[in-house]
Amino acid sequence: MKHVLQARNINKFFRDAEVFQALKDVSFNVDKGEFVSIMGKSGCGKSTLLYILSTMDTNYEGELVLNDKVLTGRSAQELAVVRNEHIGFIFQFHYLLPEFSVLENVMLPAKKFGLKSKQEIEHDAMEILRRLDVHEQALKVAAKISGGQKQRIAIARSLINNPTIIMGDEPTGNLDTKNSENVFSILKELSHENNLSLLVVTHDTDFAAKTDRIITMEDGKILSDGL
Repeated sequence: MKHVLQARNINKFFRDAEVFQALKDVSFNVDKGEFVSIMGKSGCGKSTLLYILSTMDTNYEGELVLNDKVLTGRSAQELAVVRNEHIGFIFQFHYLLPEFSVLENVMLPAKKFGLKSKQEIEHDAMEILRRLDVHEQALKVAAKISGGQKQRIAIARSLINNPTIIMGDEPTGNLDTKNSENVFSILKELSHENNLSLLVVTHDTDFAAKTDRIITMEDGKILSDGL
C-alpha cells in the first residue's frame, strides 16, 4: 500500500519561560484511501501534531513526507502551494464566510489556486454540492443555513482542489448525533469510493471506532496505533 503521509520522529518544543516538549518522537504513516483517527485527552498533543502535518507549523524537529516528497525545510511559499494542491481541511467550526453564498464558499480555494476558469470551478463546486446533497442551498448565503448543512459545505470546500488527503480537527465536535453520523458517512464514502486518505482528530469515541485505524496519543507520544 502506498504511503500518502509519513511523519518521521516528529518532536515539538515550546520555548517560553521554560522548555516544554509537546510532541515526543511521533512516527506513523497514512496510506492511500485510509481513514485514520487520532484520539487522546485534551493537551495530549493531537492538535499540535495536526498543525505540523498540515504544514501550518514548520517549527519542529523530524521529517514530514507527503506523496514521497519531503516537506520539512521547504519555504512558506512552497508549502502554501502544497496545501492548496494536496491537503483539504475540515475544522470543528466550519469557517464559512457568512456573507458569501454557499457556492462561493466552496469555490474559494480553487479560485485562489487559479488553475481552472471560473466556469470550470463553478461546475466542479456544483457537482460536489450535488454529491453531498446540499446543491439546493447553493445560492443561499452561508449565514442562512443550518449547522449540519454548514459542515457539509465545509467538506465540499475541502474537496474542490481534489486533494490527496483531507485533515479534520474535531469535524463533528459542534454537531448533534444525527448530523455527526451524516458527516461520518460522507467521509467514509469519500475514503472508500474516491480512494481518498483522511486523518481526523476527534474526541468522539463512536466516530473513531468506525474509522479504519485509531492512533491514541498521551503526553505527546503515540500510545497505540491500530484498532
